[in-house]
Amino acid sequence: MSSITVSAAATRNAARRGNAWARRLLILSAWLAFALFLLLPLYMVLSEALKLGFGTFFTSILEPDAISALKLTLIAVGISVPLNLVFGVSAAWCVSKFEFRGKSLLVTLIDLPFSVSPVIAGLIYVLLFGAQGYFGEWLSEHDIQIVFAVPGIVLATLFVTVPFVARELIPLMQEQGTQEEEAARLLGANGWQMFWHVTLPNIKWGLIYGVVLCTARAMGEFGAVSVVSGHIRGYTNTLPLHVEILYNEYNHVAAFSVASLLLALALIILLLKQWSEARLSRLKSAGDEE
Repeated sequence: MSSITVSAAATRNAARRGNAWARRLLILSAWLAFALFLLLPLYMVLSEALKLGFGTFFTSILEPDAISALKLTLIAVGISVPLNLVFGVSAAWCVSKFEFRGKSLLVTLIDLPFSVSPVIAGLIYVLLFGAQGYFGEWLSEHDIQIVFAVPGIVLATLFVTVPFVARELIPLMQEQGTQEEEAARLLGANGWQMFWHVTLPNIKWGLIYGVVLCTARAMGEFGAVSVVSGHIRGYTNTLPLHVEILYNEYNHVAAFSVASLLLALALIILLLKQWSEARLSRLKSAGDEE
């Protein structure tokens, strides 16, 4: 009996040692992948940007075309993200709280930008609003320009970022159910009071997480914006497009300098993402314990 017990204990210890080695190997592999695919590119961008010194670096990011590209990027983000915030909350509310005809179609349409190439989305806007497009003649008569102008860039950015807020909120709100809203309704709360005091506190961290993802996607969008922008320097170039133009002109230091500016914005968004994700995970853990 004792020999069987010793054998079982030895087997368990061997399994633990094997699991420990496997765990260390997986952790090491993860860190190597992190260094290879994230840290090394970051180092390359920063080293190339500072290749000729800080003077050239600041000259590259403070030139008028770079400032114009930064402003246009912030304008596109500043318009598309709040609109997606309103749409995402409204869509998530409808899908998770109500049953209606066409609900599955609405969910499919929300996911459409995930399956459609951004380039195809840009071409659709050109076919609709371009000079030879479906609405082109009417737009020309009324002196309205959408394609190769700021409105086209905003529309393209809006299209590719539609799913992020809604897709983050829908499963969260479905998991929470409707009991708290129904209780608030029975206590006399109207629709706005019910949303502001009951629903919003429950979804705020998921909402922040969706907004952060939406912002990151809007800042880095290239394909759809490239098609509708016309690449007019100083007017319709966002930061990603400006980097492409500088690189194609073999102005590599300036290209990497502007890319580092975009990289800094992306790192800020990443930190916000991690913070909101941690808060959301903590909230879910607290809910599971209850």
